[in-house]
Amino acid sequence: MFGIAVFAVSGSLEAARKEMDILGFLLIGSVTGLGGGTLRDLLLGATPVYWVQQPEMVMICLGASVVTYFAAPYLASRYRVLIWMDAIGLATFCITGTAIALNQGASPLIAVCMGVMSATFGGIIRDVLCAESLVLSSRELYVTAAVAGASAYLLLRVAEAGETVATLGAFAVGFGLRSAAILFGLKLPRYRCPDA
Repeated sequence: MFGIAVFAVSGSLEAARKEMDILGFLLIGSVTGLGGGTLRDLLLGATPVYWVQQPEMVMICLGASVVTYFAAPYLASRYRVLIWMDAIGLATFCITGTAIALNQGASPLIAVCMGVMSATFGGIIRDVLCAESLVLSSRELYVTAAVAGASAYLLLRVAEAGETVATLGAFAVGFGLRSAAILFGLKLPRYRCPDA
């Protein structure tokens, strides 16, 4: 629920940057909060998807979007808040996506893939709907942070560290790496097309 609320706020802040009306906030907030988990459930064959069975998840998105609609004018730098809210959501969802996939019997590799999808696809949908350059094309580490967080969770679970330790440790890895990327501009080397 925490991750869904945080991602809904990040989507709503993007709607604020685009000066959308309240319905735009509700739409962008909801697809950002629910998008990654929806794709995960569909790929795992877990239908109906989680928010159809738990409509309170939709209510969380709607509530977070409405609060953001009224709070956004008081935020000095909406873009900076959006980046940090997105980082928190990414670190949270890479864990929950991996955990859900493991609990449904997915292999370790597939579980990590589902964690990464859960963490990144809501933001991708948000950027597409808001006609922004995709967060994937940002220079700083993004998907890498999700992979690191999901992998850390998997390794701690395999090591039988306990659910609390696995969750907190993986959050520290995912959020820590994304934070370092934001603060220090950490990035992987990019492919350069050779001269023709």
